[in-house]
Amino acid sequence: MAASKPVEAAGGGSTTGLSRWQLALVLGAPILLGAGALYLWGRRAARRGGGGKGANERKTPEGRASPGPCGGGGGGQPDGPGHEEMTPLDRAQAAKNRGNKYFKAGKYEQAIQCYTEAISLCPPEKNLDLSTFYQNRAAAYEQLQKYTEVAQDCTKAVELNPKYVKALFRRAKAHEKLDNKKECLEDVTAVCILEAFQNQQSMLLADKVLKLLGKEKAKEKYKNREPLMPSPQFIKSYFSSFTDDIISQPLLKGEKSDEDKDKEGEASEVKENSGYLRAKQYMEEENYDKIISESTKEIEAKGKYMAEALLLRATFYLLIGNANAAKPDLDQVISMEDANVKLRANALIKRGSMYMQQQQPVLSTQDFNMAADIDPQNADVYHHRGQLKILLDQIEEAVEDFDECIRLRPDSALAQAQKCFALYRQAYTGNNPLPVQVAMKGFEDVIKKFPKCAEGYALYAQALTDQQQFGKADEMYDKCIDLEPDNATTYVHKGGNLDKAIEMFNKAINLAKSEMEMAHLYSLCDAAYAQTEVAKKYGLKPPTL
Repeated sequence: MAASKPVEAAGGGSTTGLSRWQLALVLGAPILLGAGALYLWGRRAARRGGGGKGANERKTPEGRASPGPCGGGGGGQPDGPGHEEMTPLDRAQAAKNRGNKYFKAGKYEQAIQCYTEAISLCPPEKNLDLSTFYQNRAAAYEQLQKYTEVAQDCTKAVELNPKYVKALFRRAKAHEKLDNKKECLEDVTAVCILEAFQNQQSMLLADKVLKLLGKEKAKEKYKNREPLMPSPQFIKSYFSSFTDDIISQPLLKGEKSDEDKDKEGEASEVKENSGYLRAKQYMEEENYDKIISESTKEIEAKGKYMAEALLLRATFYLLIGNANAAKPDLDQVISMEDANVKLRANALIKRGSMYMQQQQPVLSTQDFNMAADIDPQNADVYHHRGQLKILLDQIEEAVEDFDECIRLRPDSALAQAQKCFALYRQAYTGNNPLPVQVAMKGFEDVIKKFPKCAEGYALYAQALTDQQQFGKADEMYDKCIDLEPDNATTYVHKGGNLDKAIEMFNKAINLAKSEMEMAHLYSLCDAAYAQTEVAKKYGLKPPTL
């Protein structure tokens, strides 16, 4: 997909509102989800009308506290008439209650002694009671920051009661403290699913650990990665986001001979001995692997197409994820005051987008503004700057930029789709029902006018999901998938097949053009994988297309 899309709010499709908006900060990248929107199961919860509840964390153990303190050497049996008739379970419950009183008083060591006593007194066949005693002792260990003991006691509680959400969540938090990210992720995923995504705390912890895992994996893989060329479909989709890009235009008639074709029907050869023109020829043939080398020949020869070759080489460096190599080429084109203004503006747009990817909004804004100054009639400037404005939460300015792009290029489907989404977001966050309806009608107009624009279907589907119109949203996602079957993130938005999503994410990871993009993709993949594992463990049926 050529352009970036804003992201669903945290909560995996639940109706928590559009609270966290991110863009794919990569040139031509498909949508990248914030980790909080990763869970496909959460969308099913939204179908049941669930939103993420901000439940407070439980600070006290389970069970009521009795007035009596925990005994010393008398086996923990309570004083008073009738205690001789108490069953072992009664005595265990009494010890637990005394432990609860100590816990509430902040006397955690004494509470642990009482819970230990309750565990020793409890009949082994009383699984649920015994699991509660272990969970309560884990809560006391947690207050003392003894996280290894917390994890051990929670494990015993879960063995006795496999769907014990409180113990699973406490163990997840302990694993986080112990830096056991994988184990933390599995536990918190189970909690999210078992609670039907009703607790904001568990979703926030999932978000946090997924981001940490993603960054950790991406850092290791990205530094050792082999740059890979994206698919031809992706490259063509990327170039379609530019309408004033000289280097993406077909060869002119004067640059090639229409009659110069061999018997095998290959494309015509260029008339000049130019590395740049040969690179352009390879672009038409979709032989993208030779673009950089041919552009380099033109640059080294200081040919008459040197500025074009620098920009073309920089563009393909960006496409394979080598921003460090792209920047000097872009810098050089931008500094060429005698170069075609369209080339310089395009280089500024691409460098500005690169800075956006690197989370340098000031530099990004400077480049887009400079591009607008030197080439004010360039629609691409306003289209791409509008995306930056959305990222910076400057919605009114973003709409103004999209309007200018549309004025200059009325056939710009991407700008029209993104303008609709910006207007929708503005209306939704402002809680204005009428403008929301107008924005939704705008989406209908865009997809009717531009039926081949996958972006329009995807953005409309996100808005429909937020409005709980899930059936229609699925139809829009299906349209997007038909147009872009390799877009893994569409499957996640749709709430689609987990195994398919994992397969596509693993493929996309190898094509990531930045460490940040790779980290997002790892987070998505880890979330999907964790859900499949939890589904197997608890006998749950994962969502499918």
